[in-house]
Amino acid sequence: MKKGFSLPLWVVASAKAAVKKLLDLPFDNYEFIKIPNDNEAKKIKVNSAALIKENNAALAITFANSGLDLDLTNNLEIWVIASFIEIKNLENGSKAIIDLVPGYGVGIDSNTQKLCISDFAKKIIDLNLLEIIPEGIKLSLEIIFPKGKFLAERTSNKSFGIVEGLSIIGTTAETHISASPEQLKYAMNQLNNVISASETDPITFVIGENGFDLAKKLNIPFPVIKVGNWIGPLLVHAASHKVKKIILFGYYGKLIKLAGGIFHTHNHLADARIEILVYLAVKEKLPLKIIHSFIKSQTIDEALKIVEEFNIEIAKRLIFAISNHIEIRSIEYIQKYISSDIQVGVVLFDRARKIRSISNNSKKLFSTIFTFKS
Repeated sequence: MKKGFSLPLWVVASAKAAVKKLLDLPFDNYEFIKIPNDNEAKKIKVNSAALIKENNAALAITFANSGLDLDLTNNLEIWVIASFIEIKNLENGSKAIIDLVPGYGVGIDSNTQKLCISDFAKKIIDLNLLEIIPEGIKLSLEIIFPKGKFLAERTSNKSFGIVEGLSIIGTTAETHISASPEQLKYAMNQLNNVISASETDPITFVIGENGFDLAKKLNIPFPVIKVGNWIGPLLVHAASHKVKKIILFGYYGKLIKLAGGIFHTHNHLADARIEILVYLAVKEKLPLKIIHSFIKSQTIDEALKIVEEFNIEIAKRLIFAISNHIEIRSIEYIQKYISSDIQVGVVLFDRARKIRSISNNSKKLFSTIFTFKS
């Protein structure tokens, strides 16, 4: 099932090697990285480490190996520059401080200008570095992806408010292909673990890292499972194990595929998003000149922007129709395979990570959780 290691582990390995160089410890061409709630440390290759800036800082380099052919970060060159800053007024018992500095090619939040990094990545940085930082010292880590800006142009990061480069948002140690049987097996194991616990209803399904990260930031008080592109089989599996409520929480440009009956959502298998939007726009009786303009749109966002410029209320109605149709088709999909009274709710967000629509079922089931003003 394991394909390789996620980006945060390679960043931490570089950081640890650089700190050890500053401490005048012998260089090894690998580092053992501890993982939260895992007794087995992961062995990560480090390519080089050297003192720089008149020996006041150290640079270490790794090349990420995710093991995934279609992963943009596979073989990504990672630099981490470590330096120590003495803290004169550190109170007794205070923990050492790690300052993460986004360098060239590393993504930042366009609103806060802060490094875009997952909680998982922060945790493994603390877990592996706090114990080796000398007392009374602040550690500065500048993270650099030399090709990060170039690669970021091939992602949708900018549309999600991530600018200047690639984010560090891995949430697990191992990597999995979102469309592969390994990802299905991994997600199925996660779902089984949640189902085996008491009071599992409802369960939240997200597709990728952005949905997972946003769900955590919104403090959704239900188990959140990253299902990759295997939404259909996992919906049926949940229903067959007597789960009563599921939330589909995701970017509308991805989940709209479900409204067209596409329940394995990887682009390499099927992509009819604009065609589905045209169908729903016809049902909502949008003007034909607006619907015709969808044909020239490259993305759902472009198409919906056209509608918003025409009439914002009509655009809201169309997005609401998308969420409701996803809800209906999801129930129909489950019923094709198993008789179940499972309820499915849908919460859609846009590329700015703003919630744009909550389906009828979601409004009934989760009104106290999702506060949304249309």
